[in-house]
Amino acid sequence: MAGAAEGSGLHADVLDRLGAAIAAGEIAPGEVLRADELVGRYGVSRTVVREAVRVLESMGLVRSRRRVGTTVAPRGQWNVHDPRVIRWRLDGPGRDAQLRSLSELRGGVEPLAAELAAARATPEQCGELVGAVMDMTVHGRSGDLLAYLDADVRFHRTLLAASGNEMVAALGDVVAEVLAGRTRHHLMPRRPEPDAIRLHRDVADAVRSGDPEAAGAAMRAILAEADAAMRAGATGPAGPADPRL
Repeated sequence: MAGAAEGSGLHADVLDRLGAAIAAGEIAPGEVLRADELVGRYGVSRTVVREAVRVLESMGLVRSRRRVGTTVAPRGQWNVHDPRVIRWRLDGPGRDAQLRSLSELRGGVEPLAAELAAARATPEQCGELVGAVMDMTVHGRSGDLLAYLDADVRFHRTLLAASGNEMVAALGDVVAEVLAGRTRHHLMPRRPEPDAIRLHRDVADAVRSGDPEAAGAAMRAILAEADAAMRAGATGPAGPADPRL
């Protein structure tokens, strides 16, 4: 059992390091990945390398062709909605472009989700939204950003699920990774803005009262506030990513 756990840890480490290198452009599209070189680079077995490459292939980052081997795939073939790809891209030099792309995606989806939730949310989902806002309030005041992040993620996951649309709900992992990346790279205030928490409360209240227009408007305001905070954070000194995330 210990050996299996160790292998799993090595596989995850190689996957993360190799995926990040590809996402950052350190290994360019079309470049051949040779197993022997990867074994030497990461100091692991061929089995570990093979498993990491298999996962990368399932994500569209690499492709295998007969008589050519495994090569890095063009960016247009990547599964850009995979949370791991999002994380690697946010950790790399293309962070600003990735944030812009993700902000545009959220702007098209989350206000719609709020409007739909106002018509479709269950009592349990309404209660979960209110509970998440209460936790955001408590942790925002204490300055516990990790606990605040957990509550914020719970709010947005619940809202997307409350839309009653499975395609919208499936974007929960994408939004969660955006929120985690914002915290990991210090692209939000050290203490969450009270106005941001108030807007989340406005969304929850509008959903509970069945007011789609108010819910959508409050969500658009949340996204505008988040975008402004990330832009402000991006112009400040770049600090190291939080290792806990």
